[in-house]
Order: sequence, then structure tokens, then C-alpha cells
Amino acid sequence: MQQLSYRQDYSNRPELGTGAYKAQIEPRVNPSGVHVWPSNSSRPIDFLFYGREGHHQVPIDGGEYFEVLYLCSGSAICHVQGRTFPFEEGDLVVIKSTLQNTIAWRTSPPGRLVALLFDPDLIRCDGVGDGAEYLAPFLLQDSDFPHVVPARTGVPREVLEFMLRIRSELPTSSPMACLAVRTYLKTLLMLLVNHYATHTGTVQIYQHQQRTVERLRPVFHYISENCGNTIQVGDAARMCGMSETHFMSSFKHVTGVSFMKYLNQYRIQQAQDLLARTDRSIADISLDTGYCDQSYFGAVFRKLAGTTPAAYRRRYRRPGT
Repeated sequence: MQQLSYRQDYSNRPELGTGAYKAQIEPRVNPSGVHVWPSNSSRPIDFLFYGREGHHQVPIDGGEYFEVLYLCSGSAICHVQGRTFPFEEGDLVVIKSTLQNTIAWRTSPPGRLVALLFDPDLIRCDGVGDGAEYLAPFLLQDSDFPHVVPARTGVPREVLEFMLRIRSELPTSSPMACLAVRTYLKTLLMLLVNHYATHTGTVQIYQHQQRTVERLRPVFHYISENCGNTIQVGDAARMCGMSETHFMSSFKHVTGVSFMKYLNQYRIQQAQDLLARTDRSIADISLDTGYCDQSYFGAVFRKLAGTTPAAYRRRYRRPGT
């Protein structure tokens, strides 16, 4: 489903800074039905404002992203997969893109809300294997999951603070800004992890997932130390004492992606770091990160980072390197 257009007027929002904020959010779904981020995929995070409309449909499309919405004013109803949740001022909604959901205003004039959308790959492929722990409130959303976090818990306001910190860094224009965004996002997610840790419907599932993460820990460690080496699925499975079939199933369950996709994403992240902070040649960086064929490295890099290695270096090269 294509993302709808929204118009906003935030001239009286102290939480979001002073001055008028007016914008048009255009459709961001390509012909293949995949969400297109406002910049290249090396910055897969979006910060949207909704308001001044009688009804809003939370964008859903073929791409995977997770969403956190904070209700700044007004009162609404959040519909998720046929379930209904009252959504009051100061409340937070936590949702993933695979769940059909809409928000309808109960107040007139309509209220205002702010949404943070992010691609989970921002944090899931960091080489330490803790992505699933940060993403647990999204990955474990079952039919009993309480999508609304009430204002009275104090969590929504804390989450909003980090949402606004992320907004202050966008669009990211340096590796440090990218690091700041990832750090703020992880802190925000930890607030949600702690809130949902005692949710009856997810505790057992979460504990099972934690045990699986521990079984996979050797391969995460190996990737972080040897990402330039050839690593086959069979090798990874043996490191964890699993059959290939069990390993591939467990790995995707924990990380949300296949082993090879994870490996490519991790390698390209390492390449981005080397391009930004060293003067090593692109050919050497290609080899360092496990790509013997430089043209293939360039194709994978462009697909995942949204630009070529040379263009990335020109944009993000740190002074003095």
C-alpha cells in the first residue's frame, strides 16, 4: 500500500522547537512497492509529523521498517490487525511494518503526533549479535502484544527525548552524526526493552530468543574478527554446533535476515568505516572486507549504501585522513 501524503502545521509545539513547521510528506514507495528512504540507504531513518487531518493511515509497504509514534496532543484510536487501542496525549505506539494498522482521530480539531520510522538493519548488523535484544519489542509482537505504552509509565516522554535527539542529527552529514543516530536509537530501544520485559505474553518468547542468541554468539564473534575471510553457511553452523538447516532458521529468527545478507551488511558497514577514516585504496578495502572482486564489491556497496565507494569517501572522508 502506498504511503499517503500529509500536511502539517506545528507553529505551537514547544516540544518540537519554536517557529512554524510546515511540510508535505510525499509518497515514498517505489514501483516495486518498497519504501524509499528520503536519502540513500546508509541513513535508513525517517522522522515524520502528522496532524491537521481527520484520519491517518500509518504507511505500510513492502519494505521492512519499525515505527514509534508519540501523541503530542488530542485523542485517537489505533487499530492494529483488528484490535483497538485508545491512544491518548502523551502515549506511545510501538509497531512493525508487517502489521496492518491505522490511526483515527477522536478529537476535533485533530491532534498532532510525531513518528520515528527506522530500518532495523541500522542496528542489527553490528557484529556483536545483540540486535535481536534491542529489537525484541518489535520482533516479538504477537496477537496479545500491548502496542500502546501509556504516558503514566513515564517511558513515552523519555522516548520522545531521544526521538528529538535523532531528529537534530538528520540528515546525517558525517560518520559521527551516523554514530550519534545509532547510539540514540539504541538507547531509545533499551527504554522499550525494559518496559516490555515483564509483558506476560513475551517473557517466555524473549527468554527463548536470548538462549538462541547465546548459541549464535560464536559466529557473531567470528564475523567481527574475520569478516574479510571466506565464511560459508556450513562453517558458521559448525561454529554453533547446529545443522545448516537449524542454523539458517535460528539465525533468521534472531536477526530477521538470512546469514548471507547479514554478512554482506556487516562487511559494507566495515567498508564504510574504512573509507571514511583511512586512505587505503578501494581495492584494498574490498579485499579487507571479504570481496576479491572489486566490481562485485562496488555493486554490493551501491545496493546497500545507496552510492559508490568513491562517492561515499568523498562525502564522508574525515579531515586529516
